[in-house]
Amino acid sequence: MSAPAEWLVLFRHGHSEWNLTDRFTGWTDIALTEVGLAEAAAAGRRLAQAGFAFDEVHGSVLQRTRQTVEALLAAMGTPGVPLFTSWRLNERHYGALQGLNKHEIFAAWGEDASRRWWRGYYEPPPPLDWDDPRHPRFDPLYAALDPHDLPASESLRDCQRRTLPYWDEVLVPRLREGRRLLVVSHGNTLRGLVMYLDGLSAEAIVRVEIPSGVPLVVRLAPDLSVAGQAWLAMPPARIRRDG
Repeated sequence: MSAPAEWLVLFRHGHSEWNLTDRFTGWTDIALTEVGLAEAAAAGRRLAQAGFAFDEVHGSVLQRTRQTVEALLAAMGTPGVPLFTSWRLNERHYGALQGLNKHEIFAAWGEDASRRWWRGYYEPPPPLDWDDPRHPRFDPLYAALDPHDLPASESLRDCQRRTLPYWDEVLVPRLREGRRLLVVSHGNTLRGLVMYLDGLSAEAIVRVEIPSGVPLVVRLAPDLSVAGQAWLAMPPARIRRDG
């Protein structure tokens, strides 16, 4: 019987096209920029230099994570590592905020409410109407899912509740088998996972940021509890919109 994995790497995808116009992305399927691809490749080189190798990668169904994985694995020299995708690893759904920039959001709903929506834990933004063309039920990516299971808006708590079954049912069994895993996802999805793994409160998670393009190495105890965490070669800080 194999021993449990000793570590797990979490990685937030890099700069996307909508970051250029400061728009909230959420479930909108936006591509990476050349900057985002370069961030992924640089992270792959750092991981390889630090001696990491992966048996599997797990990511969302959105193209910005797939592009990140492809660039990162190519830079590591291991393009054949299998990628498993799930909508449960998608970014938090921003509801009616998706596609808007913060100035448009402040004008429509006010700054105080808007900041609670995108940084807080409990309160979701206004939902999309059922017939809004932005609703994920119209997206072919989710054609196999029950439309009523798809979110029209999510708080961070909602996103976390949607993500944790993937952790419990897919990632944990693989880690128990000793599989070396890389999870490539999104800022809020990873915030919710880190909150759960570290036992953080709703008040504490407001101050937690997952920077793009920087691997977070989570050291695991034999029971898969968190024994420690470290950012791998943190570059200079960058300011970036959630998404």
